[in-house]
Amino acid sequence: MNAKRIVLIILSLATSSPVFAESPAVRDCTWCHGTSAQGYTPAPRLAGQQSEYIQIQLHDFRSHARDNPFSQQYMWGASEYITAQSARDLARYFASLPGRPANDGIKDFASLGRTIYFDGVPEANIAACVACHGPNAQGAGTIPRLGGLSYAYLKDRLAQWGYGYHANAIPPMPRIAGRLSTNQIEQLASYLSFVK
Repeated sequence: MNAKRIVLIILSLATSSPVFAESPAVRDCTWCHGTSAQGYTPAPRLAGQQSEYIQIQLHDFRSHARDNPFSQQYMWGASEYITAQSARDLARYFASLPGRPANDGIKDFASLGRTIYFDGVPEANIAACVACHGPNAQGAGTIPRLGGLSYAYLKDRLAQWGYGYHANAIPPMPRIAGRLSTNQIEQLASYLSFVK
């Protein structure tokens, strides 16, 4: 994707336009995130995601604070010329779309994942996810929606915290995710993929 093209596209955006969904900037995003923003592996679903969270992620891609391999490969260049206003416009648009569950987790793991989500893992000093992400994993403000994200994306993203990626993230997430075992990650990712 040509960076100068992205700048021209994004600078020409007008969210008040009823054809914003047809804008070249949105189309560029949907190449990886899908035409209804439901995501293609490994890109996450953006539909229904918290607007503030999307804005922060776009900033972190641009500043290279979000440093996992796929971010480096795809989003660093794609976000290089996104202005703060363009990030707000894109975030509001994607947040306004209806999210739907990926339903691609391992069904046998979902009930164990639900227990982790609602109760945490006290013996490993892992807090319950529900405390921050809400009863329907909907998130709020800068806290992301997790409900309905794809199993593969969630599994990879949770594992990346343990590898030390995105270390500048707001506590307690790096510490919590870094303590999850591989099995617990698979269980949690499975459960969340089915949440509506």
